[in-house]
Amino acid sequence: MAKKFSELRKKMSPERRTQNAREAAKLALSLNDLRAARNIVQQELAEELGVTQASVSKMLQREDLLVSSLRDLVESMGGELEIRARFGDESIPLKIAQGSTRA
Repeated sequence: MAKKFSELRKKMSPERRTQNAREAAKLALSLNDLRAARNIVQQELAEELGVTQASVSKMLQREDLLVSSLRDLVESMGGELEIRARFGDESIPLKIAQGSTRA
């Protein structure tokens, strides 16, 4: 019979929980990796966003983006942005205003 991950996690040592968190973080993709994994070239994103390819390149390299810019990038790749707040074992989805900020 399958067990809930939360129950298995309670039995783990703090060291093992930390190791699991580090391993999970390695699986996260950068925006540029996400773009490449979806086989989308920067020029396609630029056309979808109504900006230059150089602007897209800069956006993909930035460490700090506005949520609206991040949402626009993800939507231009065909996705939907979801943001969650985590508090220990609790994960709460945050509402983000829908609709594009593009003119």
